Amino acid sequence: MNTMKKNRQIAIYPGTFDPVTYGHIDIINRAASIFEKVIVAVANNPEKNPVFTIEERVHFLQKVINDNKTMNIRIDFFNGLLVDFLKTRKANIVIRGLRVFTDFDYELAYASMNKKLFPDMETVFLMTNEKYSFISSSLVKEVARLGGSVKGYAPDIVVKALTKKLKTK
Repeated sequence: MNTMKKNRQIAIYPGTFDPVTYGHIDIINRAASIFEKVIVAVANNPEKNPVFTIEERVHFLQKVINDNKTMNIRIDFFNGLLVDFLKTRKANIVIRGLRVFTDFDYELAYASMNKKLFPDMETVFLMTNEKYSFISSSLVKEVARLGGSVKGYAPDIVVKALTKKLKTK
């Protein structure tokens, strides 16, 4: 049992989650052990050319989280600025996962801009579990596109859907 007292704030874990990986799930579950409520916010960003629709990504996350029976996690989606989403959900904490040092440079720029736009918010960085440190959604998609197996990097429901979707493209 986790003896750490939960912060009574709402935390938002934003991302495209295209596709959701075990690295994402690790961060989600760890954030849920720290904060009273975690909203996993799926970003609707068509400029990233996602493989899955926003509805599919939300569905996969709901399925995976419901399978884990974690009660303080909610799945949602947003368009536009993250800080606007935070305000509508009365949240002021953003969770970001870091895999490698280069992630920090990228995430620091976004955290700094978000802080300028919404001074009351804070960004909390969680280091990804070492066994997931090399997994990224982009890498999973690339391996799957080239016919490699991505089993073990994402939940089975996602692996099957990704394989099927990429075969039809």
